Amino acid sequence: MKKRTVGLVITALIIGMLIVMTVKSNMKTAEPIDAIVVGADTTTIEYESGLEEGNTPPDFELSTLSGDIIKLTDYKGKKVIINFWASWCGPCKAEMPHMQNYYAKNKDSANVEIIAVNLTTEERGLVSIEKFVDAYGLTFPIPLDNNGEVMDMYRIMTIPTTYMISTDGTIKHKIIGPMDEKTIKELVDNL
Repeated sequence: MKKRTVGLVITALIIGMLIVMTVKSNMKTAEPIDAIVVGADTTTIEYESGLEEGNTPPDFELSTLSGDIIKLTDYKGKKVIINFWASWCGPCKAEMPHMQNYYAKNKDSANVEIIAVNLTTEERGLVSIEKFVDAYGLTFPIPLDNNGEVMDMYRIMTIPTTYMISTDGTIKHKIIGPMDEKTIKELVDNL
């Protein structure tokens, strides 16, 4: 009986350590990815659609919490941060104040837009989303992925997941895990 208890305790400790290591590895500072086209006239380049660096991300059209319609291709020419999140997600809660601070300071001067796609199929109703947005004072668009279609298109497995899109409409960075304001600024500055 004692051997079994000791075995269970050791197994629980190993599992706990693996979870902590996984969470810590997802929270490391994102390193910028080198651009694929340097100095080229991007207006004449055709980009392949996909989710890798240099690809054109899948287009989507969603209704926002405020009732507006968001279409990703409408933002070509701007730097775009697409963030996938849910109100119950702890790392999302840690990241959102940083995103809001960055957005408030840099929206116009950095030619950047944050599109924070809520994974509505994973939520406990619109009220929880509205409370979250109000509690954090979020002013950027919050599109609602009501049926999980965009989540599937972008193959979202872990949240928060963020794609950084450059002004030519291609993916430059993918970040899994929360970011702070400094990291967001560094990544956007490199778009």
